[in-house]
Amino acid sequence: MKILLMDDHALFRDGMRYVLQQLPEAVEILEAGNFHDGMKLAAQHPELDLALLDLNMPGSEGPISIRFFHQRYPHIPVVVVSGEEGRGYMEKVMNYGAMGFVCKSSAAPVMLSALNLVLSGGVYIPPQMLRQPGAMAEKQPEMIDRRSLNTNEYGLTQRQMQVLSHLAAGLSNKEIAEAINLAEGTVKIHVAAVYQTLRVSNRMEAARMAEKLGLIGTSHG
Repeated sequence: MKILLMDDHALFRDGMRYVLQQLPEAVEILEAGNFHDGMKLAAQHPELDLALLDLNMPGSEGPISIRFFHQRYPHIPVVVVSGEEGRGYMEKVMNYGAMGFVCKSSAAPVMLSALNLVLSGGVYIPPQMLRQPGAMAEKQPEMIDRRSLNTNEYGLTQRQMQVLSHLAAGLSNKEIAEAINLAEGTVKIHVAAVYQTLRVSNRMEAARMAEKLGLIGTSHG
């Protein structure tokens, strides 16, 4: 798995490296101390599995920078890790295309849970947004729908559909990883997300459900 870490504080990057090494597979971490260098790294490494950004760093223009990053690299999920904790700030970040927002004050288990969710194709909505009454609560379903971005009507992302197709063809996780150029651990995360979305518990059930729904054996792409 390859993750881009963009933050201008070396001490924070050191701490994040420790957290990221606790993910379920080996992680290669690319680091940038400013937004422009981060954009260059994203261009050089289109295979990135995730980008972690702090928007209060040189070259960043705040939440609008997320929209710029997302437009340039829509295939790379972005999670903002910030010291800002205002609901309005979080809402802007999510609306501009982030797949998650984690406060720097969060504990390591919270960070890991958020990153695993996003890596599996989900969206991490910060609890500060969910517990606040009013506009955000009303906008949440619409926002999650939009964050689901490239999901089909069954809630599967394009990548998860790829994995499901190979899984149904009888390929192992290792074979799937080789076929679509992903790390085996990343494939495991996608397989788990497929199981959860289709509400199945093993490969055979997943294949049967995919056939029943017409997701395989047809021109689903």
